[in-house]
Amino acid sequence: MVRVVIGTEFGDIEADIDTQRAPATSANFLKYVDGGLFANSAFSRTVTPNNQPNDAVKIEVVQARLGTEMRGKGFPAIALERTNVTGILHKDGTLSMARGGPDSATSSFFICVGDQPSLDFGGKRNPDGQGFAAFGRVTKGMDIVKRIQLSAAEAQNLTPPIRITNIRRR
Repeated sequence: MVRVVIGTEFGDIEADIDTQRAPATSANFLKYVDGGLFANSAFSRTVTPNNQPNDAVKIEVVQARLGTEMRGKGFPAIALERTNVTGILHKDGTLSMARGGPDSATSSFFICVGDQPSLDFGGKRNPDGQGFAAFGRVTKGMDIVKRIQLSAAEAQNLTPPIRITNIRRR
């Protein structure tokens, strides 16, 4: 495990990155960390039971993205490491890569608030059933994650986004 600290304007979130069970996803995330690309990024999205009116399968997560000045400076998309292979399920505090389709994850990631089995392989959140690539778990700071989730938002967009000062290895 590699421990990282996600520094936010609300305080620090510590997480263990599982380089053994999700090696490709972890390596991708750590390239962004080590390259300093998460400096001045943000948690920009909150998904709660109340802001998903058109989704049959509801989830609870907060999602981070690169800052404006770093967008376009990232790395190519990676292959999807499915949860039925890694065994890392979307439980409370799980870190996972955001994606549009399989093999499309780059830098955006989310943290689960509560257990989210519909995000695992075979889950019903995405029509393709492939799930998302879980790669780590919050070890300290879930109170910060929950505070981010409950921050002001318009639809699912945090207003304003919650600034991430940096993500670094501990």
